[in-house]
Amino acid sequence: MIRTAECVSPLHPDKICDRISDMILDLYLQGDTNSRCAIETCGGHGKIFITGEVKSYHVVLEQQIKDLIKEKFGINDVQTHIVSQSPEIAKGVDTGGAGDQGIMIGYACNENREKVPQEYYLARKLNKFIFKQYPYDGKTQITLDGKKVRVVCSFQNASSRDLDKLVRKFFEENKGYVIEALHINPAGDWKIGGLDADAGVTGRKLAVDNYGPRVPLGGGAFSGKDATKVDRSAAYMARRIAVDYLRMFNAKEVYVQLAYAIGYNQPIQATANIDGFKMEIQGYDLSPNGIIEFLDLKKPIFSKTAEWGHMGNNFSWK
Repeated sequence: MIRTAECVSPLHPDKICDRISDMILDLYLQGDTNSRCAIETCGGHGKIFITGEVKSYHVVLEQQIKDLIKEKFGINDVQTHIVSQSPEIAKGVDTGGAGDQGIMIGYACNENREKVPQEYYLARKLNKFIFKQYPYDGKTQITLDGKKVRVVCSFQNASSRDLDKLVRKFFEENKGYVIEALHINPAGDWKIGGLDADAGVTGRKLAVDNYGPRVPLGGGAFSGKDATKVDRSAAYMARRIAVDYLRMFNAKEVYVQLAYAIGYNQPIQATANIDGFKMEIQGYDLSPNGIIEFLDLKKPIFSKTAEWGHMGNNFSWK
């Protein structure tokens, strides 16, 4: 079966926006662990616009946000428009209910140590490998056909010649694959990248944030949202359950589905598919508060999740 997945570097335009949204979330959580945030970032061509809703006892000044963005990304033109969380939404969350409706997917497989699809694993691992040499905007894409591999790789400030050598070196170190095709900087070498070259928006790289296109996407984006938003926290919990069940049943592949209604504290669906065998999930507290406590999601840890994907990177949800 032929399968393809991609990965983008932390300085891809969309990833920069994801990271900014999570950096602002972490600023609030540093001062108030019960902060509720939904932060959206849009940027491009030297400008950043941030909007969203917050409920917090901690005050984050606009200048703090501007200083952080300038320090991390060198962008000076930043506009913010952050308002209070809707009282109608807050009412449902105050009682311990979910902050929104949605379907969340968890997945785990036995194809590699990160328990993610192999094509996605290789695309991310290759991207990290190149990013160490060229810490700029970049994308990798892996197509697997058994042990035959087709590679697409584009990185800012990296010549096609040097990039070709790095890709070949990567597969020399990760043995067992036959390179069938290489597409290195297929549109030509490039030096203008990131938000200088293109626009970015929070939540536009959902497949990269999850498991690649092999696994269905459930709820919405993760970045900028605190853990009362189940499209983030329940997706993390679904992943944790999938990893647990993979080990418990010595399985090859596990899919988990959780579904919530806004304002309710228990899922209306909690099922697992273990190598084709379907079962109800039991033994976990799947309320938003239970998930937050179990996975320790009140800490300001989210900036790191936005860099390289949320699954398989040694977070508490595995």
